[in-house]
Formats: sequence, C-alpha cells, structure tokens
Amino acid sequence: MKKNIIAIIFMSLIFIGCTDTSLEVVDFSIADKPAPGPSKDFNELRNAYYGDLHVHTRYSFDAYVFGTTASPDDAYRYAKGETIKHALGFDMTLREPLDFYAVTDHGFFLGMIQAWADTSTYASTLPGAEIYHNINAPENQTLESSAYRLGSFRGAIEAIANPYPWYHPKLIQAFLSNHISLAIQSFDDETHKSSWADVARAANEHNDPGNFTTFIGYEFTTSTDVENGNLHRNVIFEGSKAPERPWTRIDSINPEDLWVWMDKLRDKGIDSLAMPHNSNGSNGQMFEVEQFDGSPIDKEYSALRMRNEPIVEMTQVKGTSDTHPLLSPNDEWADFGIMNSRVGSFPRTYSLPAGGYVRDAFFRGMVLEWEDRGNPYKFGLIGSSDTHTAASSYDESNFWSKIGIIDATPEGRGSVPVTDYQQTILGRQSNFGDTGLPIEIYEGQEGSYLESGFTQWGASGLAAVWAEENTRESIFSALRRKETFATSGNRISVRFFGGYRMNELDLNSENVISEAYRNGVPMGSDLVSKGSNVPNFFVWAQRAKNGAPLQRVQIIKGTINQFDAEPKEVVYDVVCSNGAKVNPVTNRCPDNGATVNTETCEISNDVGSAELKTVWTDPDFNKNEKAFYYVRVLENPSCPWTTWDAIKVGLKPREDLPKTFQERAWSSPIWYIPNVPNPGGVFTIRSIMDNVQETEEPLNSN
Repeated sequence: MKKNIIAIIFMSLIFIGCTDTSLEVVDFSIADKPAPGPSKDFNELRNAYYGDLHVHTRYSFDAYVFGTTASPDDAYRYAKGETIKHALGFDMTLREPLDFYAVTDHGFFLGMIQAWADTSTYASTLPGAEIYHNINAPENQTLESSAYRLGSFRGAIEAIANPYPWYHPKLIQAFLSNHISLAIQSFDDETHKSSWADVARAANEHNDPGNFTTFIGYEFTTSTDVENGNLHRNVIFEGSKAPERPWTRIDSINPEDLWVWMDKLRDKGIDSLAMPHNSNGSNGQMFEVEQFDGSPIDKEYSALRMRNEPIVEMTQVKGTSDTHPLLSPNDEWADFGIMNSRVGSFPRTYSLPAGGYVRDAFFRGMVLEWEDRGNPYKFGLIGSSDTHTAASSYDESNFWSKIGIIDATPEGRGSVPVTDYQQTILGRQSNFGDTGLPIEIYEGQEGSYLESGFTQWGASGLAAVWAEENTRESIFSALRRKETFATSGNRISVRFFGGYRMNELDLNSENVISEAYRNGVPMGSDLVSKGSNVPNFFVWAQRAKNGAPLQRVQIIKGTINQFDAEPKEVVYDVVCSNGAKVNPVTNRCPDNGATVNTETCEISNDVGSAELKTVWTDPDFNKNEKAFYYVRVLENPSCPWTTWDAIKVGLKPREDLPKTFQERAWSSPIWYIPNVPNPGGVFTIRSIMDNVQETEEPLNSN
C-alpha cells in the first residue's frame, strides 16, 4: 500500500511538473484595446527617439527592500510626464517626457519581497519572510530604517539560497519541470508568475503606437561564481507575447544558457534582445576571450552571442563603460563616469578594467575575428538608467540617485557633510548582527562625508534610436540593426554615416540625410572595402534643449595590425565649436574658453555651438587593416550633481571630487571590413595543436 501511494505521488509529480514553463508562451495583449491609427510622425529617413530600457519597480527584490513601492503603471505614467512620489515623499517629474520605456525588474524572485511584506498573503508565511513584514508601511519609510534595510537586503540573499531537503516533493517537481526556483523554501510560484504577468500587462496597457512605446522586459541578474564579476543583462521582447515566466539566474548563472533559451523562444516566434550593462563592474569578465566554462570562443559562440546581444548598455547611474584611463592613456576624456568597484561587492572591491569596457571589447572582437573565431563583440551602444525608484533621474541639477531611501539625500550619497546622528542611524546594528552600512568617512574642509561609493554615480543615461516611427516594431528593428546611440543624460542628437562618397554631400542641403543613406551606411553597419578607396564619414551633432552648447565632435578609431593583430586607437577631433579649426598635428580643437561658475553652476552660453557637422576623411587609413569608428560628442563643461548638491545647501563642493564635467553622447560604431584574409585564421597555436593531435606521428624535434 505504501509503495502504491509513493508511486501515485511520483506519477502525479511527473504530470504536474513535466512542462518547462520558461518556454510556455503567453499572449499578454489587452483584449479591448483599440487598434492604433496611422503614425503621425512616420519618417523613412528616421527620427531620433529617446528612452530608458532599464527600470526597476516594487517587484525587484532590492528596490522593494530599499523602500520603492511604485508599480509598473507608476513607472510608465512617470515616463509619459506625470509626477510620482519617491519613497521619502518628494515628487519626481521628468523635464521632458520620454518616447519609450521598459520596466525590467529582476527576474529571479520577481515580486516575492513585496509578497513577503504583505501579511495577508500565503508568501508571507514562508521561511525567511517574517523580517520583511510591513517593511514599507508608511511609518517605516524613514531614513532611520536605512541600516535595517541594508541588513534585510543581505537576508533576502540568504533566503533565496535556502532549498528544501533532497527528499522533498518540491525538489522533485523542480527537477522534472526544469524550474529550479520551486526547490527554494521561500519561493511561491503563483506570486512570481502573477507579478510577471502584471509587468507584461502594464507594458501592453501603456503601449501607445506613434506616441509612447513600451516593451515587456526583465533583468537577468547573474555574476561569475568566483570573484562576483557582474554579468547582468536586460532582456526585452519585441511584441505583446512573452514566456509564462522569465529565465533567471536560479535556472542558470551562465549567460550562454540564457541565449540558448532566447533561441528556443525565437523558434516559437518570440524575438527578444539581451543587453549587458555595467561591464565596468564585471572585473573584466563581461567581454572575456573565452567561454563561460573556460573553453575557447569559436564561431558558433560568436554567432549565438551576436544573435541575442547586438546591443550593450554602456552608460547608466553606476558609471560609464566607454573606456578607462588605464586602457586609453592617450585619451584625455577617458576619465569619465568611472565606477571602479564590482557591482554588488561587499565590501567594495576593485574591478579590473581590461575586459570590462566597450572600446576594449571592440578590439578583442576584432582580434578574435582575426584568429578566425568570429566576433562576439560587434555591438551597438545605448544608455539607460538602472533606476530602482521607477523614476529615472537624468538631470544633474535635480538628482535623486538610484536605490531608494538610503541614497535619496545629499548626506546619504556623500555630497554633503553627514551629521553625527546620521552616522549613527546609518551605522546602527541590524538584526543580522552586521553594521547597516559599511561606514567609511572622508574628512573634508566642510565636514565629514560618507564614503559609500555613491559619489561615483551619475544622472545617466539615455537610450536613443533612429527609427521610422515611435512603435515597438520600428524601435526594436533599430536596436537589432544597431542604429542606436547613447547619451549621458541630455538629449544630444548624433548622426553618423560612412562611405566612399560622403565628400560629395552638400551639408546645407535639406536632402543631406537621404543622400547619406544613399551614399553609404549608418552607425551600426559594416563598411566593406572598395579597393584603394579611402572612406569618409559624415557626422552631424545637435545640442540638447536642456544641455550646454556643444564643444567638439570626435571620431574614435581602433585598428588591429593585419600581420599580428596588435591593437591601436586614435582619438580625432573632427569638428570644433565656433568655427575653430582642428590642429592637423595634434588632431585637437583649440580650447573654446567655456567656463563654469562653481559657486552658482552658471555656464558659458556665449561660446559653443548648437550644432556641429562635417565630413571627415581618415588621414591614416590602411585599406588592409580592420577598423572600427565611432563618434563621441562633448558638451561644454557644466556641473555634476555632487557640485549641485553642495551649492543648494550653501556649501563648497567636496574638494576631492571633480567640480565640473562634460556631458556627452556616443554613436554605435561603423566597422571597416578589408578584403584580405585573416592570417591568424590560418596559423594559430590551437590549429597547429589540433593537427598534432590528429596525426599519430611524432613531431620532428629538428
């Protein structure tokens, strides 16, 4: 009898759990939503649209722990121009509504912390949930709760790592259904799936083709399993259909498994894109030259990655991943947005630059291609915010930071001296026996400052695309073809084309863009060799309405030597403000004299340009060398948020922090493809060793 019962239970579990819900497709369309009319701004020459594809709400475990109760609906209302509340009660409103937005809450344990906190739910009775009960009740949303919240954040990680014993039926069900989260005692599948369904519903409900575009999305939050190198990426889906649940780090920490899952969904008609972010905090692991298991990258890996990850988020609140002074010592503008620690490291731990910045990745990709292993790093660029308040902050003069309660004040984020009382509440012992915050103090001229790493953050960034219209189809297509650019927060506009007849353009013609498309290729494209012809490039940058005047436009070029793949980079100023000329010896514009009053943050508006455009021909072109070219646009200097914070309370800015900086934009690259073979693809050490293994005859030692 006992054996029969066990057999029945086992068979039931098989039938209950034999379906992989991560591959079950659900149509989240809004049934009674009217069909869209014709788009009012359709433009076959494409418009610039600005948005954010990295936004967290109450469904993310860390956002909720740090006080965020805003919903996906709140996030979309904010992006369209409405005002929503911060956890501490102040208003958050955009200077200008956005064109597109995506809520991308952490996929693993999505919705669980909120359910643990709500004592009316079944999830609140699960092991580990008790410490979160009513954590965001109004009386608990105070600065005094900061230390407890940080301790609770660590407690959430412990709860997530608490599986059932090996013999428990849930463990068997988790195995049979390929849904490992079911094996964790604090996880409730219904809570998780209903939260994901709400994320999808909100995206479809707020999507307004022609006016405002949304995408169903989430964050795949993973890291290396040894040194905690950040490997996070956001996943967005093209349409109104998505899987029943997201694929998360609980399923696998290996990004290659994510791409395989995306391929399987694509076979079912569900296209998606993954976008890595914060490669600067990956300890050099985001753009490695080997696969996750340590095996060599090959063409199959490269194709898999590029099919699923054609875009990288290279600037956001937690720093900019263009390049690093150690990687680009001859680039005077390399020291921008540098966050030098690994994401989520505690205590803060230095992140090695090589392999963590996009310019370095472009070189690595070309070297791998030279070795005939494909190029997995031929990606386009966007920015986004990574806000955890549902409301992105792109305005340096009105920055409410990223996380929630603990960094919502100038004192908490280290730009204004902290009081003894604030030090006490931030360092208070939590119920986990650890200090609330890793209290480190910088003693400055104006007082004692918290040194938590938040001063390395910025009011960045924006994703920008060139698309025919403001619709999912058009914007997604722009992302896939990489006709995209990133900004550090201001809505700078940049066009970039390459070809062999760009020098024939009339820059003042109203047809200049149509001629540029006709005569060449836009950013994100390959420019194939045409014999001995030297390519030229058309660049057109325009000032942001709320930004400073433009100072200069640069083209960053990277090449590898055709014989040994040695990389080389050059930064060229190609057009200067106020009609000044580039010095042909130094490749630099003269200083335009723009200044900033660091007592008021008033900037020079009488120098600089509203737009800069030119056609540039590479003076050092070698037809046989692979190369990438991308644009960097620099505004005149202005104040970062750290300076603004100090000025608003009548203090001098911290003397150890930059008082001014330069907002900027970056285009996706254009890759020059020479018509020559890859020497490295013929004679590599690996191919020689493979040949040795295939022949049983010993090598002649002579």
